[in-house]
Amino acid sequence: MLINFLLVGFGASLGAMLRYGISIFVKSKWKTDFPYATFFINITGSFLLGFLVSTALGPILQLFLGTGFMGGYTTFSTFKVESMELKWKTNFQVLFSYVGLTYLCGLIAAFIGIMLGV
Repeated sequence: MLINFLLVGFGASLGAMLRYGISIFVKSKWKTDFPYATFFINITGSFLLGFLVSTALGPILQLFLGTGFMGGYTTFSTFKVESMELKWKTNFQVLFSYVGLTYLCGLIAAFIGIMLGV
């Protein structure tokens, strides 16, 4: 049981570090109201998780990559906070684009990941 916690924790720490690095890089390159960093992270995360769950990974890799790494990499909470910030700024065009594209592209990316992993 302890090994499972360690696998998830180590995977999550790597995923969070990658997410942070991507966020810093994207935000330094593109100054815009649209949260491209979180959008990119969540769409690629949807694709990767779809791919991972549809492959025949063993339980150790599922815990490390699926639960740990992908859990640390993707960021539903940041997506929600950024959406609320856009609402508070009354930037409704960007808000609706961000929310709509995140859900639509996320579903499509997960579907493609699943199809490629089968």
